[in-house]
This record gives sequence, structure tokens and C-alpha cells, in this order.
Amino acid sequence: MRDRFIDSGAVFAGWVGLGMALVLAIAFELIIPVQTVVFLLAPLMGILIGVYANVRAERWRPRARVVANAAYAGVVTGVGIAVLYVVIRLVFLYGDSGSLPDGTALSCQTGPDCVYARHVGAGNADELAQLGITDARSLEAATWRELTTTGITLIVLTAGGSVVGGVARSLSEPKDREVPLRVRPGWDRA
Repeated sequence: MRDRFIDSGAVFAGWVGLGMALVLAIAFELIIPVQTVVFLLAPLMGILIGVYANVRAERWRPRARVVANAAYAGVVTGVGIAVLYVVIRLVFLYGDSGSLPDGTALSCQTGPDCVYARHVGAGNADELAQLGITDARSLEAATWRELTTTGITLIVLTAGGSVVGGVARSLSEPKDREVPLRVRPGWDRA
């Protein structure tokens, strides 16, 4: 349909972005637990998906449509990475049973109580108290506040990157205006 606000290629790119988000979250939150990498890669992932949305849609102009395609794919990707990031962090918050590597266990209730007990056992009680965290309930509330901010930040970083990718795509010229991307001479003779 020509009257759509977003091209079907951008919708497809949004699905691809969700796949990228899944791989990124699993790779850098579970396999290699370095959450900072997720924040460093979010804008780059956004740029990539913003350009891809318009490559998939074969869109160069009008610029507003190119940026809209990129923004759509970037927001879908950003929401995907934010949801996955938050859910994985919540699994660690609510799934902590207090088990220790030596086979013993902390005396705590599964969830935030065990997370708080781990921090206290590691000698972090004073640092937590300075942040207003004095028990499992305040730790849980602080974690939810942090995850809300984190999720919003990931959406903004990814969507911002996608807009940059869309603008870059709209400022460049197609290499071959005569032959569409999907129809090349000889491709139908396989």
C-alpha cells in the first residue's frame, strides 16, 4: 500500500531488530555478564537497523519517510532490548535462592532478601545505606527505579542511533537508480 506511513521493509526490519536485541541481551547479560557493553552497542545497533529498514524498503526519498522507517525499526528494537534487559535483571533479583559456590546457603528468603544478604555479606552495607538501601524492600524499590531508567535509556539510545542511520541513508544517493534492488537482469534465469 502506497499510503502507509511506514514501509513494509521497515516493519520487517523491526522484527530483525528484535532478533538482534535477543542475541545482544543473551550474549552480554548471561553468557558474558558485562552489561555496559549493551549500552555501548545500543546506538550502533540502532544505526544499523535504521539503515537496514530503508535498504529493505528500497527507500531513499522522501527524507521524512526514510527517517520514519528508521525510527520505527529503532523504537521496536529499542523496546525489545529494554524489555529483555529488564527481564533478565529481574530474574537475578527474584530468583536468587541464597546458594553459595561452596554448597552452603545464606539464611534468607528467595529473592531480594537473598540479594541484600549477599551485599551485606560482601561488606557493602555502608555503601547501600548511603544510597538509602537498608533492607530487602528498599533494595527491591531501588532496583525497580534503576531498571525503569535503564530501560528508557536503552530505548532512547537505540532509537536515536536509528534516526542517525536514517538521516545518513537519506543524505546519500543510490548507486544505481535504473535497476531496483530486488530485480536484477538475469536473476530470473536460475
